[in-house]
Amino acid sequence: MQWTAGRVRVTRIVELESLGGTRFILPQASREEVQALPWLEPDFADGEGRMKMTIHALVVETPNRRILIDSGLGNDKQDRSIPAWNNLATPFLERLAEAGYPAESIDTVVCTHLHVDHVGWNTRLVEGRWLPTFPAARYLFGRAEYDHWAAKPPAHFVDSVAPVMAAGQGALYDADSRIADVISLIPTPGHSPGHFSLLISSQGESLLLAGDAAHHPIQLAHLDWCSTADFDTGQAIRSRLMLAERFAGSDTRVIGGHFAGGRIVRDGAAFRLAM
Repeated sequence: MQWTAGRVRVTRIVELESLGGTRFILPQASREEVQALPWLEPDFADGEGRMKMTIHALVVETPNRRILIDSGLGNDKQDRSIPAWNNLATPFLERLAEAGYPAESIDTVVCTHLHVDHVGWNTRLVEGRWLPTFPAARYLFGRAEYDHWAAKPPAHFVDSVAPVMAAGQGALYDADSRIADVISLIPTPGHSPGHFSLLISSQGESLLLAGDAAHHPIQLAHLDWCSTADFDTGQAIRSRLMLAERFAGSDTRVIGGHFAGGRIVRDGAAFRLAM
């Protein structure tokens, strides 16, 4: 799946897909609540009220850059709290290459935040060592986000973030920086301490890569529904509301960290995502 904004192209590379079984992320989202919003079907839910979600990376291609946004779970990882995420052997790198982006062609990797399902392919296992997957890339991590996780590093930080810094390929950025002439960062903390979203602007067109400011479009209809993984639920709600109000009614297409894109429109006192 691809989207364009001016001279920029964004391509989604899916690692895993899920249908239903997502209430551990959004416990309020029962099948009945999903079915109460017909606009979710068929793009974001099926007729039985099961939510559709993906774990994916986004490749942003500008006239002179190839930037990977978030890197999924990765293969061969251990000590993940969700058992199914251990010892994966997905063809993610093959899919990336088939889309025209072999690993060595990526010049920048950006992580919207440092949760386990957004950093995994930062590294790959080579002869018992975790090495950067993208040998020519500069990896950009938000400074506040990095400092938070580095203070008491979990397993996914140890195997998917620390080796990048040790290899000299990592750099820390503030959450309101620009990382390219067409890409600016928008601070959207709450899901994690230093979470940010990315706004792509080119030739009068724009795309918003929202990361996990919302895990699923149903949260536009229920802005106060928070993920069980949110670090600060109050701040997460404020960040989600800020994005919804800023982009509602605009031509900016929003692409989530776990769902495909649409345009935010007002829907009574709340919002919805229109394809």
